[in-house]
Amino acid sequence: MALTKEEKAAIVGKFGANDSDTGNTKVQVALLTERIKQLTAHKQRFPKDTGASRGLLKAVGQRRKLLKYLQGRDLELYRSLIKELGLRK
Repeated sequence: MALTKEEKAAIVGKFGANDSDTGNTKVQVALLTERIKQLTAHKQRFPKDTGASRGLLKAVGQRRKLLKYLQGRDLELYRSLIKELGLRK
């Protein structure tokens, strides 16, 4: 259920400055978005899995905090990231 090394490397390569740029806010938001998509699909298949529900809520909250930080730091980067990831904002 977690991201594989290949998926994570692809996301880091796409959104990071280089292949080892995992601390970048853009990369963190993109990784959380992919994780949220996986947890959402899992939750639809197994609706009584409360552990997945809690993990999903925590991931959404963490992504919200990172996006709020990014919005305050660099509004243009925030807007481009929202558009690129297809998030509703």
